[in-house]
Amino acid sequence: MRILFIGWLFLLLAGCARHDQVYHVQGHVFGTQVEVSIYGESEQRAQQLGDEVLREFDRLHHKFHAWQPSQLTALNDAIARGETFQADAEMVSLLQSAALLSAQSDNLFNPAIGHLIRLWGFQSSDIHAQGPSQAEIDKWVKANPRLSDLRYQGTRIRSVNPAVMIDLGGYAKGYALDRAVEILRAAHVKAALVNTGGNMIAIGQPGERPWRVGIKDPRGDGALASVELHDNEAIGTSGDYQRYFMKDGKRHPHIIDPRTGDTTDTVASVTIIASGGEHVGLRSDGHSKPLFVSGPQHWKEMAERLGLTEVLLVDANRNVVMTPAMQARLDKH
Repeated sequence: MRILFIGWLFLLLAGCARHDQVYHVQGHVFGTQVEVSIYGESEQRAQQLGDEVLREFDRLHHKFHAWQPSQLTALNDAIARGETFQADAEMVSLLQSAALLSAQSDNLFNPAIGHLIRLWGFQSSDIHAQGPSQAEIDKWVKANPRLSDLRYQGTRIRSVNPAVMIDLGGYAKGYALDRAVEILRAAHVKAALVNTGGNMIAIGQPGERPWRVGIKDPRGDGALASVELHDNEAIGTSGDYQRYFMKDGKRHPHIIDPRTGDTTDTVASVTIIASGGEHVGLRSDGHSKPLFVSGPQHWKEMAERLGLTEVLLVDANRNVVMTPAMQARLDKH
């Protein structure tokens, strides 16, 4: 099968009953556009709830920022000094869940490689072409930083490896989705869809039909396909089309292979749907990264290892492959 790609996901709202409205509250957090769409509430209440979610996003953005002063940078500074850091329960829980995914993915998902991410110039709001030397890359690959290097005593954290620098850029947005759901479910909203720059999570459905999200070509305009998103389902994409630079005709996206220390240029995007159980937001964000790094040859094995059944991968040549479950989902529309 061959189609143009899929980039970030955007909302295609199903028809709503005339007496019900979907209100949208937008903001800019995590370096991207975010939107909270709420169905079945008054405009005033929808605005209030949307604002509450955006305030929570802002809190998480400042707490887990990878290069501006934050609780996360304070932890990284302590690790570099060989000191113990006093964290809190939220940070410990998030790091331990990320460590579990790292172990499950054979460390292809590795938020501990912040030094490599910085070396390539991706810890910046303005990305420019970089040319780190092979010696510099090899230095941090050889240091082998992993989240399993962290040691915990209650909420106190230390690392047995000073090369660990944590960057949660591929995980914190998923956690933010789950926090948004907690806020909106506590408010008993009928239905909502939360979008953090292409990662989306659904609550209920807006009227007679589920939420529907479309798949957009990152090299052009227009929707190529759409899928329905049901209650407690989240969809996320890792792609090479937003944070990247071109050098000598080669695309360098922000996703780095921890095994080589180099950027990954064989995949254009991986889109997954996580459904059921807990932490579907986290799963939709974190689980796509090891599939991206695994590449066109090995993504299926990684999907099986992580228990993912609905996956779509587009390689750098725009060839599209997907699991049978994802194909069946697209065939419905």
